[in-house]
Amino acid sequence: MTLLAIIYILVLLIFFLIAFAVMQIKLAGLNVKDFFTFIEANEMLDKLYKFAIKYERLTPMEQLIFLKEAEKVFTAYEKVPEVLWEDEYQKYLQVLNTYKDIKVLRWVS
Repeated sequence: MTLLAIIYILVLLIFFLIAFAVMQIKLAGLNVKDFFTFIEANEMLDKLYKFAIKYERLTPMEQLIFLKEAEKVFTAYEKVPEVLWEDEYQKYLQVLNTYKDIKVLRWVS
């Protein structure tokens, strides 16, 4: 019987923590969907950053993939306050500069 009570309390605690997290996200002025999109974009930003540094010259297909993924990241980052991603600003800037360079290269050719 005590085991059942402990499980019940733990389940209630988990629901309370989830509700509290959602409430905090809403109080910050964000949609929960936008916040999770931002988390996914943050992971993609790390990959694009490594890609932007490692490769100076990309094939046309790699450039296209880079551009599409970078646009998704930029869109997700625009939806959240800058306070959330100020630590990632240097990575964001590097990816943005590479994005601009590729856009110019594709426009010239």
